[in-house]
Amino acid sequence: MKKKPILTLNQVKEIEKTYPTPFHIYDEKAIRENARALKKAFSWNQGYREYFAVKATPNPFILQLLQEEGCGVDCSSMTELMLSEALGFHDDDIMFSSNVTPVEEYKKAAELGAYINLDDYTHIDYLADNAGIPETICCRYNPGGVFELGTDIMDNPGDAKYGFTKDQMIDGYQKLMKLGAKNFGIHAFIASNTVSNEYYPTLAGILFELAVELKEKTGANITFINLSGGIGIPYTPDKEPNDIAVIGEGVRKQFEKILVPAGMGDVAIFTELGRFMLGPYANLVTKCIHQKHIYKEYVGLNTCACDLMRPAMYGAYHHITVLGKEDAPCDCKYDVTGSLCENNDKFAVDRMLPKVDIGDYLVIHDTGAHGYSMGYNYNGKLKSPELLLKEDGTVQMIRRGETAKDYFSTFDFCDILKDIKY
Repeated sequence: MKKKPILTLNQVKEIEKTYPTPFHIYDEKAIRENARALKKAFSWNQGYREYFAVKATPNPFILQLLQEEGCGVDCSSMTELMLSEALGFHDDDIMFSSNVTPVEEYKKAAELGAYINLDDYTHIDYLADNAGIPETICCRYNPGGVFELGTDIMDNPGDAKYGFTKDQMIDGYQKLMKLGAKNFGIHAFIASNTVSNEYYPTLAGILFELAVELKEKTGANITFINLSGGIGIPYTPDKEPNDIAVIGEGVRKQFEKILVPAGMGDVAIFTELGRFMLGPYANLVTKCIHQKHIYKEYVGLNTCACDLMRPAMYGAYHHITVLGKEDAPCDCKYDVTGSLCENNDKFAVDRMLPKVDIGDYLVIHDTGAHGYSMGYNYNGKLKSPELLLKEDGTVQMIRRGETAKDYFSTFDFCDILKDIKY
């Protein structure tokens, strides 16, 4: 699958007259089309809803766009709850899934009427003592062990810090009912970035069977099952993307096989996607400003890991296109780097690209989720702006770039930097 940049070289040159590189740019049309395809894939379930994982792309303009497409939000912190509240999300628009949760965050979630998803058995008493048990409550399940698809090990839930054991789910539901809970949800996240149409149906089967067992052993009224995230995207061009229609049909078959015969055909299905919703629909657009010729060949960009840390943090692959040279042979080997005083500040290592010249524009693909949001300010670097390519072809700034004043703003309580010149 050939990866196509969001913008052409001519478009970038025109945009840079107003918004200099580097910048993240999102494709509104593609985001909307993907949200609609997801909704259609699960339209067989009357209560279905997507709760977008705010942590993936916490931009109010993006959240409003998804809100218009009928999505709710999945929040995991106080600031994500505050952001969602400011945009008009409330009550069952919000799923609050957190861990090691401060009491203030539980109180805020309760105040907003959000679905609260408990991560640990001990949080039952903690919530009861500090914010009260709502009538509808959710518990996060961890099946332990390893998670396999066929002969492939996809992830290791047993090493994850999240969720209840099965016995804790049973005891937890019984305890919550005694504390006043009337309706229950189940949530689980057991594998990340799966590029397989089988992941969600397999997970659904595990959770649907758990739901039947919980109902039989506790009598709990289970009203929704949240399949969470985990549907991934193909970062490398040799992989085919997931087919959300096939995934939705696979979940439906499990639903009909397991829940309907158990008299649970009215259970709503929720999803909690981030990477799948936004990942492919943004690029980090940057420029080559230096080259270095020592033991290896280096391309130095006017951005760094502070704008996209996945390659530095995980060794993650992000495809790179040299604009204007899309059809040129990739016959030069480069390390593509940023300017941090860290040797892992590399967007690519030993990457075959067309010959790169100083002044060339490079596009780093698939930065729409866990791209800007994971940025930081090490070395005093300032994060780049975010732009939106509108459906009508115009470009809107949806977050300005950081300034030195932003960087020093947390010292505004004192006069130690009063003489700094911006």
